[in-house]
Amino acid sequence: MSDVVLGLLIVAALPLAIVAIPNTVSVVADLLPAEIDRIGLMRAHGLALPAMMLTVPLAAVALRRVKAAHLMLGGLLLLGVADAAGGYAGSAFLVGVLRVAHGVGAGLLVPATLVAAWDRPPVLRALWSGMLALSMLGAQALALWPLDGVTRWQITLQPYPLLTGIALVLAAAYLVLWMLGGRPDDPRMRAKERSRLLLAAVPAAGIAVVAISTASEDWRAGLVVLLALLAVGGLLALASIGTRESRTLAYTMVAVGVVLLPTVAQVTYVEMGGLGGPGLRGLWLPFCVAGALAVAGAVAVRLSALTSTWVTQLGLLSMVVGLCSVRVVAPSAEGLVLVVPFTLLAVGAAVAITAALGQVGAGAGMFGLALCLPGVLAGYLLGTGVQMVALEGDRTRQELVDSFVTALHLWALAGGFFVVAVIVLAAVMARRAPVAEDVRDEEGGGEPENATEPEVVPEPEVVAEVVAEVEDEDRPTGVIPRIAVPPLPQADGEADVSPVPPPAPSPEDGKRG
Repeated sequence: MSDVVLGLLIVAALPLAIVAIPNTVSVVADLLPAEIDRIGLMRAHGLALPAMMLTVPLAAVALRRVKAAHLMLGGLLLLGVADAAGGYAGSAFLVGVLRVAHGVGAGLLVPATLVAAWDRPPVLRALWSGMLALSMLGAQALALWPLDGVTRWQITLQPYPLLTGIALVLAAAYLVLWMLGGRPDDPRMRAKERSRLLLAAVPAAGIAVVAISTASEDWRAGLVVLLALLAVGGLLALASIGTRESRTLAYTMVAVGVVLLPTVAQVTYVEMGGLGGPGLRGLWLPFCVAGALAVAGAVAVRLSALTSTWVTQLGLLSMVVGLCSVRVVAPSAEGLVLVVPFTLLAVGAAVAITAALGQVGAGAGMFGLALCLPGVLAGYLLGTGVQMVALEGDRTRQELVDSFVTALHLWALAGGFFVVAVIVLAAVMARRAPVAEDVRDEEGGGEPENATEPEVVPEPEVVAEVVAEVEDEDRPTGVIPRIAVPPLPQADGEADVSPVPPPAPSPEDGKRG
């Protein structure tokens, strides 16, 4: 029963967390009162993603002391309070506070749900991967859907209060079942993995500062693109730390973060009804088909135990093909043809993440997740820079629409080359000698599925007893048991000494002396 409740909670909580990312206040600009600073309000509304990506690594470290069941309930309570207070927002400052609360609550939910599903039946972790891909695919459309025909701009601060309430009930039920089930332990991380998680907060903070600055100042397009490229390079450099398996996951999460949500967000805006597309009504069928196939693909990979690196690379290649198809089929007046790029992107991301997660422990999984969300913000910055380049100069309405389409095609091309570069980088780094580090957790949690038992080395004090017992055994001649014996410490310059300790002196020897 607890597994069923946890699965329902993942289905409800992950979209609720990811939908907090898009900044949609510009869509309701006509409803804003004249006394509100519009630039300041847009900057405040964009604080959710920086707060979220800074919370994820800190929440992952906190999971060593706080149980995942408690953290999920706390994150949903914070989202519920922010939703309730959103209807009373009347200033840019209060909007900023509430959006930070949304980001922190979402940042608690995402790692907590992954840790809660880690040691459960395999289908739950696959469900988590599929729902993450589905949520990133539809986040922009889900954020825009409640704004159709609204009369109050505050709806941007409370898009799905009913879903928040349902998720709260599920989190409370899971907490009760978890307590009745004996409070099973969550997978733990090693000290080195916790340090790496804290290190991941450094580039996240730098990218957040750049993103907030570009929203408040008149930056040149070339400078925005350069800073975004430096941010992506920093994330890839940080992803190169660790074992081959953990590097593969980290590279995958950076690629998915940079490409998936920023690309689909641009496609959604281009396909809006005002720009000649079918609008959101024409996009729901492609979103639903692609999301269902993403979850099914993740479950199929997990149940078939296809956790090899080539499966991850195959998923990333599917994303490359999806980006290429965006250049061919978008924009589309019908919208149904967008099933092709949406499915390739979502299924590729879900398969790549599921396969990569199956090769690592919980600590490496948290580290990859901590790099994914800064990748999303870096992807937004890159897309914004490309749009700024395409929209330079005075243009008519039709020229603006054409420029948006040109920017989308340029971004899809750049995203495709970026994912290919990540695949090549992962392959090159896989040829390097692995770092002297085990991917298992020091306290037994989050071991990879193909892990072997560690060799047990007996203490020097028991070696003599073991040797005596072996010599007394009635065994066939010529069969010599192998016993791992550690060498005794020796001072510099001393010759090697036998690992078998000398016999203890007899008390009579002392009396004779």
